[in-house]
Amino acid sequence: MPIRTIIKKNTYFDSVSLMTLSTRANSIEGVKQVNVAMGTAMNKDVLKNVGLYTEEAEAAGKGDLMIVVESQEGYDLDELVNKVEEAMMRKNKNKETADIVYSSVEAAVQENENANLAVISVPGAYAARVARKALNQGLHVMMFSDNVSLEEEISLKKEAHEKGLFVMGPDCGTAIINGQGLCFANKIRKGKIGIVAASGTGAQEVSVRIHDFGGGVSQLIGTGGRDLSEAVGGIMMLDGMRALAEDEGTEIIVLVSKPPAKAVAEKIYKEVKKISKPVVICFIGGNKEEIEASGAYYGKTTKQAALQAVILSGVPEETINKHALNLPLIEEVKAKLNPQQKYIRGLFCGGTICEEVTSLVREKYSDVYSNLSKDPAYKLSHTDESRAHTFIDFGDDQFTQGKPHPMIEPSLRLERIVKEARDPEVGVIALDIILGYGSHEDPVEVTLPAIREAKAIAAKEGRHIEILGFVLGTELDPQDFDLQVKKLMDAGVTISSSSENTGLLSRGFVEKEEA
Repeated sequence: MPIRTIIKKNTYFDSVSLMTLSTRANSIEGVKQVNVAMGTAMNKDVLKNVGLYTEEAEAAGKGDLMIVVESQEGYDLDELVNKVEEAMMRKNKNKETADIVYSSVEAAVQENENANLAVISVPGAYAARVARKALNQGLHVMMFSDNVSLEEEISLKKEAHEKGLFVMGPDCGTAIINGQGLCFANKIRKGKIGIVAASGTGAQEVSVRIHDFGGGVSQLIGTGGRDLSEAVGGIMMLDGMRALAEDEGTEIIVLVSKPPAKAVAEKIYKEVKKISKPVVICFIGGNKEEIEASGAYYGKTTKQAALQAVILSGVPEETINKHALNLPLIEEVKAKLNPQQKYIRGLFCGGTICEEVTSLVREKYSDVYSNLSKDPAYKLSHTDESRAHTFIDFGDDQFTQGKPHPMIEPSLRLERIVKEARDPEVGVIALDIILGYGSHEDPVEVTLPAIREAKAIAAKEGRHIEILGFVLGTELDPQDFDLQVKKLMDAGVTISSSSENTGLLSRGFVEKEEA
C-alpha cells in the first residue's frame, strides 16, 4: 500500500493531543492507518513494527512530529494526506475560547496562583523532568505519561512524600479530585467513599459500581500500576490512605489493586490498623485471611468491594439492585453452542477488567492464557495467536507504544474481534465498552461493524457465537449510557452489568456437560 511521511520540524504535541489527532486521522475514509507521533527512538521502532518506517522517519529528530499515512487501494494518497493535515489542524467548533499555552510550568503557575495540581502527558523521556518542576512549584502531580523509568518514579515519589504532595503515576489514567474527573474518569455522584487505586479501569469500575448501588465518591486517588511493587514500596498508596483518613468528606476507604509485593502488603495492613474509618480492600486474587486479619473488609471482586463500601456508607442493603447472575441466560446460551465451541476470547481495553475476568475464569478452567499472566507458561506477547481461553488487555504498553489507547482508538481490537470469530472452537467473545471523560465519544458505534462481521462469519458456518458486552459507565457520562447499551442489544449483543458478572457469565456459557 502507498505510504507518505510528513515531518514537521520542532513541532511538539503532548500524549493526549496525539491520541486525539490519531483517532481523528484514522477515521478518514480511504486511510488504512495513520501514525502521528514524536520522532523518538521508541516511536520509530513502532513504525518499523507496523510496516510504516521510511527514510523520512529515520531522519526525524525527537523534537519533530512524524505523520505517516498509508492509504487503502483505490484512493488518492495526496488527497488523503491533505485531509489528514486538515483534520489535525481543525479547531473544535464547540470551543468558545482558545486554549491558553504557556512556555513552562513556572509560567503557568505564575498566571494561575490558585493552581495546586499538574496533569503531565508529555512523552515518558521528558515526563520526570516536568514532574520535578511541578513539585518544585508546590503542585501535586498526576502523570498520565508512561515509559518513565522505575528509578525516576521512586525519586519523584520520595520527593513528593517529603513535601507533602502526591505523584499519581506514572501511567496513572484515572483520578477524581474534589469532584473533578481527570484523564479517563466517569461522572460519579459525590459521596462518602474515598478510593485509592493502583489501576485505572479498576478504579473506574469500583467508582461506577458505587454510583450504581446508590453511593457516591469523595475522592479517587490513582497511584500508577508500579506503586505497590517492592521497589517503589507503596509510597503513594500509603500517602493516599493517610490523606483519606484525615479527609472530613470521606467516611469509608476502598483500596484497589492487583496483589502487592509481600513487603508492601505488610505496610498496607499495618497502616489499615491505624485508621479508624472502615477500609475495604480489593486486591484482585489477593489473600482473604491476610486482608481480614488487618481489620479491613475483603472484596474479592471490584463489584463486591463497591457493594460492601456502599452498605458501610449507610445505603440500606435491601434497596440495592445487586444485578444477580442470570442463571437461565447461561443455560440458554449453552444450548446454542455446539460441543466444539468451548473457549472464551476476552478482548479488553481495561487492564484490571481483563485481570478480574481472567481470574474468575481461571477458577474454573486451567488452560487460560493472557498477556497479563505472571506465569510464563500461560503468558502471551502482543504478537502471539490466541490459544484455549485467551484474555488480552489492549491497553497494555506493548499495544500502545506510539499508538492511542484503545479506549480512544480501538482499531487493533476490532481486527481481533473478527479474527477470533473465525476460530470454530470459540463460543464467547467478551468485550468491555468504557465510557466517561477521555474515552471515545461513541465507542459502540465504532465497534458495531466488527461485531456484525463476527456474527456473520459464524452464521455462514452454521455456528452461533455469543458476544458478551460490558458497558462501564453511568447515566451521567457524556456518551449516553442507555443509548450505548441499546445499540449493542439491537446488534444481538448480550449485556453484562459488571466486570464480575462478565467473568461468571462467560465461563458459564462455555461449560460442557461431563461425559
